[in-house]
Amino acid sequence: MLEIEQTPLKDCFILKPSVFRDHRGTFIESFSQRRFEEVTGLNLDFVQDNQSSSKKGVLRGLHFQKGKYAQSKLVRTVYGKVLDVVVDLRPGSPTFKKSFKTVLSDENHHQLFVPAGFAHGFLTLSEMSVFAYKCDQYFHKDADAGVFYNDPVFEIDWEYPQDQMILSEKDANLPTFENLEL
Repeated sequence: MLEIEQTPLKDCFILKPSVFRDHRGTFIESFSQRRFEEVTGLNLDFVQDNQSSSKKGVLRGLHFQKGKYAQSKLVRTVYGKVLDVVVDLRPGSPTFKKSFKTVLSDENHHQLFVPAGFAHGFLTLSEMSVFAYKCDQYFHKDADAGVFYNDPVFEIDWEYPQDQMILSEKDANLPTFENLEL
């Protein structure tokens, strides 16, 4: 069974798979193309899986790919706990420049569907996290882009002390929305 919950952002939603628990542990079906299509109405071909590991306080984002290489993603936390954040960067969308955040963890098993045209990032809240992404487009270096994680235009409360966040040099120097080329 797969439950879907609409977020306040157009075309972005949370997937909640059934979790089967017994004395041995848990089992979840993390992805079924057929069930994904039935529940979401989307017929996407996921072509690339990515996985990252991060220690507590690591912030990755806000990232996206531009133009014809824009990616839709289905993301989840395999291990640990993250604050996952998306921003709608689709001009003309009724939720353009709006953000949404949710906690994804190995306890709740929730997944977030991030439509093409959204920026995405996450902050590790546990001592360590392992984060998985299904993408419907291959990575293209020339289309790789991002926007500064703390741009006030997006009104994101990361709920974490900024002086304890760990960012890559690239992420710390991403442009603000005002200087962004979509």
